[in-house]
Amino acid sequence: MIASLRGRVASVRLDAVVVEVGGVGLLAYATPTTLAGLRVGDEARLASTLVVREDSLTLYAFTDDDERDVFETVQTVSGVGPRLALAMLAVHTPDALRRAVADEDLAALQRVPGIGRKGAQRIVLELADRLGAPAPAAAGGAQPSAAAGDQRGQVVEALVGLGWNVRAAEDAVARVVPTEVAVEADDVAAVLRGALRVLGGARG
Repeated sequence: MIASLRGRVASVRLDAVVVEVGGVGLLAYATPTTLAGLRVGDEARLASTLVVREDSLTLYAFTDDDERDVFETVQTVSGVGPRLALAMLAVHTPDALRRAVADEDLAALQRVPGIGRKGAQRIVLELADRLGAPAPAAAGGAQPSAAAGDQRGQVVEALVGLGWNVRAAEDAVARVVPTEVAVEADDVAAVLRGALRVLGGARG
């Protein structure tokens, strides 16, 4: 298992980061929140896990060990694979997932694309007492600021990759940034987080 990465950030995509470790560029998939904290050229330390399949080796990176541990734990649920686990952490923080499971909040779990009512019930049943107790709820953070530029299509593409349809993704982005204002490359991650909050609320 590759438990962590430390090195220079070579590039940041909408869904992944490339970190140079010992002269080798390692591509790791991550949530928008994790990616938003990374800058090309900076040194970064990320928790990580390697998912091994018969035909692939896929690396996932996380802000901290707790996020990685939750990612691994939710995959013990029947029907939850790495992609869905990452989508869960894109929509909810680890503590928000803990609260949803502890409170049997099916609506919160169904905000994640790919999770229906039966899937949410299964998650609550199979993860009870396995995620640990959530920290006290903190006050909600500020909404991302509006951006300028022309990267709106990239945000929509990332949302579609997480499981939403194109129309819903476009509507969510428009609610974060008016259609007459484009999205700058530096602010793509912030707009993506804002759109995820809009979509999560719509499913609630």
